[in-house]
Amino acid sequence: MIRYRLPFLIAAVFCSIAFPRTAFSVPPYGPDQADFTVIVMDPMAGPLACDCVQGYAQRKYEALADYLAHKTGKTFRVVWSESLEVAIDGDAAGKADLVIGKDSVIRHESKEIHKAFEPVASLTDKKGSPNQRGLFVVRQNSMAASLLDIDNYEMLLGPEDCEEKNSSPKATLDDLELKVTFGKEAASCSLAAKQLLAAPESAKQVAVISSYAAPLLEGCGSIKKGDLRVIGETDEVPFISAFLSDSLSTVTKKLLTDCLTSMKEQPEMLLAMETKTGFLSYVPATSAKGDLKKK
Repeated sequence: MIRYRLPFLIAAVFCSIAFPRTAFSVPPYGPDQADFTVIVMDPMAGPLACDCVQGYAQRKYEALADYLAHKTGKTFRVVWSESLEVAIDGDAAGKADLVIGKDSVIRHESKEIHKAFEPVASLTDKKGSPNQRGLFVVRQNSMAASLLDIDNYEMLLGPEDCEEKNSSPKATLDDLELKVTFGKEAASCSLAAKQLLAAPESAKQVAVISSYAAPLLEGCGSIKKGDLRVIGETDEVPFISAFLSDSLSTVTKKLLTDCLTSMKEQPEMLLAMETKTGFLSYVPATSAKGDLKKK
C-alpha cells in the first residue's frame, strides 16, 4: 500500500474512476419520457467506477431514482456520464433537471456549455463528510519527507476542473511559500502515478491525486505496494454535489431538495448510496488550514 506520514492509509491503483474522463455509453435507467432527467457524473457511481474494493465506489443511483419517484409521484430517468455535454446531447435528450457529481467539474463544464445550475445539496461519504482533499504523493525513495522539502520540485497537477488536484494544491503552495515548477498536466490519478514511477530515480517530482480515489489506487494491482508515499494534503473542497437546473420552478426545486435531504431517514438508501448521513443542505467547504508553515 502507499505508506503514509499522515494518520490515515490509502492505496494506489488504477481503476476507472482514476482514468481520464472519456465519452462512453452506459444504458440509462428509467422511462424515456420521464418527468425528470438525472445526470450522474459521480465517480463513485457503480457504472462510472470499478469494483476493485468491496463496498466502495458502487453507489446505486437507480435506487435514488426509485426513491425520488416514490417521494414525488413523478418519474425519473438516470443517465450516467463522465461529461455533462455528452450526456445532454446524448441519452438525456437535452434535459438535465438534476445533475450529481464532482462539484468543481459540474461548475466548470456547465459554464463551458452555458447551462445554469444551482447547487442545493452535498452528498456525504461513509464518514459523514461532504468534502475531499488533494493528496501530495512522491516515490517511496524520494528524499521529501513533507511538503516543506519540495522546493524546486516538479509538480504534476490534475485538470483545471478538478479543484482538489489543481487550484487547491496551488493555494497550499502559496500558503507555505513554496516554489515548484509545473510539469505536464496529468489527466488522471493513474497517469500522475505512472509518470512518477516512470521518472528517473533521481527525479525530484511530486504529484497530486484525489483523496476519494486513493482507496481504489491499489486494488487493481497496476502498481506495487509501497511504490508511492503521501507527504501532505490540501485543504478540504466540496466533493459530490447535487445541482438543479435554473429552468425548474422554485416550488419544484424545493420539492426535490427536500427529498434529497430527507434521504438520511432511510437506512437502505444510505447503504445503497454509500453514505453516512445522505445529502446535506449545500454549504461550500470552509478552509481548514493546518499549522504546517515554511520556516
